[in-house]
Amino acid sequence: MRQQAQLKSSLFLLIAAFIWGFAFVAQREGMEHTGPFTFNAVRFALGALSLVPLIWVMDRKAGQTHVELRSSFKSASLYGLCSGLILFAGASLQQIGLMYTTAGKAAFVTGLYIVIVPFFGLFLKQRLGINSAVGAILAVIGLYLLCMTDKLTLGKGDLYELVGALFWSVHILMIDSFSRKTDVLKLSLVQILTCSLLSFIAAFSTEKVELAGLSDAIIPLLYGGICSVGIAYTLQIVGQKNAHPTQAAIILSLETVFAAIGGYLLLDEILGVRAGIGCLFMLVGMIVPQLPPLWRVGLKAGVNVRK
Repeated sequence: MRQQAQLKSSLFLLIAAFIWGFAFVAQREGMEHTGPFTFNAVRFALGALSLVPLIWVMDRKAGQTHVELRSSFKSASLYGLCSGLILFAGASLQQIGLMYTTAGKAAFVTGLYIVIVPFFGLFLKQRLGINSAVGAILAVIGLYLLCMTDKLTLGKGDLYELVGALFWSVHILMIDSFSRKTDVLKLSLVQILTCSLLSFIAAFSTEKVELAGLSDAIIPLLYGGICSVGIAYTLQIVGQKNAHPTQAAIILSLETVFAAIGGYLLLDEILGVRAGIGCLFMLVGMIVPQLPPLWRVGLKAGVNVRK
């Protein structure tokens, strides 16, 4: 039964990764017509709207009373506000970074959360294995090859995405904890509404919000709102309920592969040889932490040799 639940969770997370990968393309296209905060404000608002009917249907199906509904929303509110603040930071940095870098590179740098999550786990008294350390080294080498310019500096967009990866790492750890304590759909709704509200405040404070620009970006907004926010963020929360945070991170990091494919197919983005090698290093660095412990593999090989 436990194995079935984990398999189901992995499938939910994989679908979320697929949606998010192609969302990088939609977000990049949206930047042609509107500002980053405006784009995020509207797409997260659309995502919240798409969740309301689902929550209504699920609550009616469960036969919850008004008192129970109020209690479940109250429980989800505090957790949702906390995760929503982190979501706003990560989403804002990601969207701003996409103004200066490609969809594929943005996704690969963002994918570094697969390495960061285990390191942050140290503060939660989780052990850091040799695989995670090796994965971190490989990922850093890959990041250097992918992002560093000839002047040995990170590109502006890459730097935004790198800082954003720190917030995505915190978000994964938060969702791992919160999804086990409250209604996952209401948690998703509250965090999305929080991110949308903060994005609207930032947009009206720093950008010129125009209906013409929003109209031109309607397709990226619909995909980014309904699919990337409403569906994928909910799938993440539901999926993480029965998955270890590091396991969830490795599956979600596959968004980098889908983003590279989407960038190539839809935006004609082509990575050079050096950047391609960097992506390969980063991908291996993401996978290594999920393999059997290297010291056990070495020990087993030594035993076989002695035999």
